[in-house]
Amino acid sequence: QVQLVESGGGFVRAGGSLRLSCVASGSIDGITSMAWYRQAPGKQRELVAKITNGGGTNYEDSVKGRFFISRDNIKNTATLQMNSLKPEDTAVYYCNADGFWTPVGNYKYWGRGTQVTVSS
Repeated sequence: QVQLVESGGGFVRAGGSLRLSCVASGSIDGITSMAWYRQAPGKQRELVAKITNGGGTNYEDSVKGRFFISRDNIKNTATLQMNSLKPEDTAVYYCNADGFWTPVGNYKYWGRGTQVTVSS
């Protein structure tokens, strides 16, 4: 089992910045990638940014150049630096850990989420 705890959400004006942190604990050896997802009211959960164990990243198009995901493998953390925030970024942001565990196989673990609210 993996536990993910997010922090860093809050209220910010458009154009501001926030930094989200996710700390993984438990059976962390099975993790192959970590990611941030978000879910806005009335919308489906979407991938925002992902980073693999090797450091490869991918981003949702609307956040490219504004958001940056990083990872500290030693501390088992994933950070999402969010710059130039827009009201459209308002959502609950969820940390995700993807990996492989025996005997479960491939599995995704989720944090409980942290609210990000961007006002115009």
